[in-house]
Amino acid sequence: MKSSRLLSILLLLQTRGRMTAAELARELEVSVRTVYRDAEALAAAGVPLYGDAGHSGGYQLLAGYRTRLTGLSTGEAEALFLTGMPGPAAELGLGRALSAAQLKLRAALPAELRAQADRMRLRFHLDAPGWYAEHEETPYLAQVADAVWRGRVIEVRYRRWKEPQEVDRVLAPYGLVLKAGRWYLVAGPGTPRTYRVDQILSVRETPDAADLPEDFDLASHWGRAQADFHARLHPEEALVRVSARGAARLTGAQARALAATGEPDPDLPGWTRAVLPIESADHAEAQFLALAAEAEVLSPPALRARIRTTLTAMTSRYADRG
Repeated sequence: MKSSRLLSILLLLQTRGRMTAAELARELEVSVRTVYRDAEALAAAGVPLYGDAGHSGGYQLLAGYRTRLTGLSTGEAEALFLTGMPGPAAELGLGRALSAAQLKLRAALPAELRAQADRMRLRFHLDAPGWYAEHEETPYLAQVADAVWRGRVIEVRYRRWKEPQEVDRVLAPYGLVLKAGRWYLVAGPGTPRTYRVDQILSVRETPDAADLPEDFDLASHWGRAQADFHARLHPEEALVRVSARGAARLTGAQARALAATGEPDPDLPGWTRAVLPIESADHAEAQFLALAAEAEVLSPPALRARIRTTLTAMTSRYADRG
């Protein structure tokens, strides 16, 4: 709706300052011509909005202009309370600030929206970690987060999986990510790398500024890093046929590969043949043996021979010795 789009333009300019018509068009997913018309409508309504032409030009609001927003919809009010995650906020040292902000927001809402928000808070609870994940202590999370907020370089003692396990690093924090209940620090200098915050053994903030790389976007970087991680996690492939029961037990990348490449097996009716990604021969052997008679590895030959050797040894071990 046009009214919603006009409000979005106001909020964008209010929070980001000067923006070009092309930038606003990309953000709002409309044409540049539509942005021009919306800007004219705002100016006609008395909003102190002006634009400068040229390469470095753009739209901006008159200095000091702020708009008070009282038109939250029911869905928006519910979403604001749903995004309040007390656990992560407390870990970042923001638990009291979150509670105070929610209290102020609730007091400002009309009665009907307040009831909807309260119902959302009572009936929905976000618990990100998986069932079998142990809670890792992150004693330096608040200090790391403070360095991220302040844009300060930190010196850390870090524990890694290879030798030497404990190393000293000078890091330029770019951002923090919470993934499946675990905190990760994305940091430089230079090319961003990822560090588990629970593996930081000590931290000292320095007065040096941690400058972000040009055009760095944390969400975009994390998406690319995740895609690269999954690609490296399964560097090999195996041709496998599985029964319907076996197929139902596949998860993650293998379940997706089965759906994408699976075809009816010509030799076993009701079975599916597909090329599945595997992490390593060791991991694949254990994984496919866990499917028992519901799966058969057809290639590579080395993996098939390895599973056959293991099954022969198991048959011998479980043979009747009476």
